[in-house]
Amino acid sequence: MKNTSNFILIENGRIIDPSQNLDKVASILIQDDKIIGLDFDTKSASFPFNLQNQADSLSESDIPPLHLTRIDAQNKIVSPGLIDMHVHLREPGQEEDETIESGTLAALAGGFTSIACCPNTKPAIDTQATVELVRQLALRADHCNVFPICCISKDREGLELAELGILFEAGAVACSDDGSSVDDAELMRRAMEYCLMFDKPILSHAESAPLVKGGVMHEGFVSMLLGLRGMPTAAEDVMVSRDITLAEITGARLHIMHVSTEGSVSAIRRAKDRGVRVTAEVTPHHLTLTDECLKSYSTNYKMNPPLRSTDHLQACLHGLLDDTIDAIASDHAPHAAEKKMREITVAPFGIVGLETSLALMIETFIEPELLTWSQLIEKMSLNPAKILGIPKGTLAVGADADLTIIDPNRVWTVEESELHSQSKNTPYLGRMLKGQAETVIVAGKIKFQR
Repeated sequence: MKNTSNFILIENGRIIDPSQNLDKVASILIQDDKIIGLDFDTKSASFPFNLQNQADSLSESDIPPLHLTRIDAQNKIVSPGLIDMHVHLREPGQEEDETIESGTLAALAGGFTSIACCPNTKPAIDTQATVELVRQLALRADHCNVFPICCISKDREGLELAELGILFEAGAVACSDDGSSVDDAELMRRAMEYCLMFDKPILSHAESAPLVKGGVMHEGFVSMLLGLRGMPTAAEDVMVSRDITLAEITGARLHIMHVSTEGSVSAIRRAKDRGVRVTAEVTPHHLTLTDECLKSYSTNYKMNPPLRSTDHLQACLHGLLDDTIDAIASDHAPHAAEKKMREITVAPFGIVGLETSLALMIETFIEPELLTWSQLIEKMSLNPAKILGIPKGTLAVGADADLTIIDPNRVWTVEESELHSQSKNTPYLGRMLKGQAETVIVAGKIKFQR
């Protein structure tokens, strides 16, 4: 029995692909799970409707049936599938907060075709079996691509190196102890040396644990005013500088997660000037909110790194604009309502971000014309793919058919009932935003449509 060839034709969209310096209104053609045509005339003989006419040498029974889906993307942006390289899916072990099923659905709703999930689960992702479990659960959910990040140290305790080689062979794309810092410099150096052997990046949660112990928010005037214990910028700055030094002497690929301080941005900028193999990411909330928000005492503003003062926000903003910071990542950190409802000193850190990231970045960068659409998509697709070393982030002919169709003019309000994540802990509830993913295609299949 002949297999059906499935085609998707996306017409009239503004196709933006930083990997090809492409920004034009054109058509894109998908066959099964690959992109096979870009910027072509749909009326020409190369269009698949005419494949039967071109197969004169074949009998009718030899020609496979064709199935075509048309998508009119007029006034929409067609981009490579967005990639979030910093997501907490919580499963296994914390399914009351999020599951791989619900988290990957939230990713689709946010326009993400690929996500990298962090290892601070219970048990932690520090064995081959746990890596394989996450991958199998993601395949079963059948939403977006999920790339596991494994632990640097066993159970993220910072005492003994995890079996990195086995974990990478099992499918981990990077390693991190995110949620916990690696305070032992010798352990971090050895981890970098191992990662170098496999050409994998090491993702640093740069924070000196003793300096932030018991802290609730950014250490500064607002924390003093509120009587809440602060978390100093030095806790991040010293660890960023240490890890850059270790990357410089080992030659390893270092990625700094959720940059939040002026000192970190400056250190990364200087390191790049020296040729250190360092990249960095920033979250939407560190670009749009400050520690002033904690005056409400709402635990939805409690996160780690904490919301900083305006000068640090501006430093992160400028770091993104001058390419010191390479990527935007949500640090999606879901927590069940009963956990966030506790008093601020004991409630967990973190907010959900998959479904608001794109619109917040459109508001922050596109509306005031600080970045072009191509530059924003580079930060949210191409660069994360490069950092993780995954074959994504491009619309080139022959590439995987992972695409996001964005309606840049859609106005919507963040409503708890509309969020697909299992947890609703976001400080943006009730906020009106502009721009949203309309259609998300993964491996040539339409996985999400509004």
